[in-house]
Amino acid sequence: MRIEIDPQKVSRNDFYRLLTATVVPRPIAWVSTVGRYGGSANLAPHSFFTISSVSPPIVQFTSVGRKDSLLNVEASGEFVVNLAPEGLFEQINETATDFPHGVSEFEEVGIATEPSRCVKPPRVAASPVALECRLHSTLRFGDSTVVFGQVVHAVVAEDVMVDGHPDIRKLRPLSRLGRDEWGTVGEVREISRIRYADWEGPSGGSGD
Repeated sequence: MRIEIDPQKVSRNDFYRLLTATVVPRPIAWVSTVGRYGGSANLAPHSFFTISSVSPPIVQFTSVGRKDSLLNVEASGEFVVNLAPEGLFEQINETATDFPHGVSEFEEVGIATEPSRCVKPPRVAASPVALECRLHSTLRFGDSTVVFGQVVHAVVAEDVMVDGHPDIRKLRPLSRLGRDEWGTVGEVREISRIRYADWEGPSGGSGD
């Protein structure tokens, strides 16, 4: 038995809750920005976030509504995506507070910054990974705007690297689920992709 849902026949908020409860887990872009003429630095988590392209390196996040992150990116053309680690769980949640325009979440929440190498917005000093981005383009869908940024510089903390690769058990990234739920890294499973030349059918069967 399944429940059939027509998005045109339910409220926008009801369908939003359905989507965010089922498209899970979602990685978090902890986005830092400043306006065109400087001023206070903004920091906010965005859980509609993913990679768009590797060559050129493009990442994207979605602003639901016209929030400070989007306004600053449109004005300055720059932003930083900071990894949202488990150890900063409460601070990440606090930066989602609807502070008035012009109030710095860095200052209000007490989050240390460090200067970026190639863009004006600061990085979160305690975040193990930061992607410095310049605006590539934006795309509007109703009340939401997808922001595409080209990564012009990246930094990774040495202590999360294992054999030259960022280790998920050391990164400990948070993810967003439905309602007020957040996810942490649990069991990590590994399996290699199968080449067609080695394919023997489902579950290793012969296919006979």
